[in-house]
Parts: sequence; structure tokens; C-alpha cells
Amino acid sequence: MEQEVLLWCDPQGKTYSTPEEVIQTMQAELEAERQRAERLAEYVRSLGVDPDNLPEL
Repeated sequence: MEQEVLLWCDPQGKTYSTPEEVIQTMQAELEAERQRAERLAEYVRSLGVDPDNLPEL
């Protein structure tokens, strides 16, 4: 199925992201941060510290 799509461009001709592209990018970033947080929590656990009960700083 063929479909025409209109895109907004900045003055230099670079197209702006569509809402779907923004959502995909944000989901990928969130997943990467979730994985990073889990790795950090595992490291902290390996040091004998419970990451769910850290003192307030």
C-alpha cells in the first residue's frame, strides 16, 4: 500500500521526527536506562549493600 506523508522541515531542510519516531527513541532510551540501573543495582548488591534501602543524602 502506497501512502504520501507530509513532513515538517527546519530552515536547513532537516526533517523533524514524527511522534512515532519520538516514542520509539524515548522507549529505547528508557530501556537503556533501565538496564543501566539494573547493572548498577547488581554491582551495589555485590558490595553487600541493599540498593532498595540506601540512606538519604
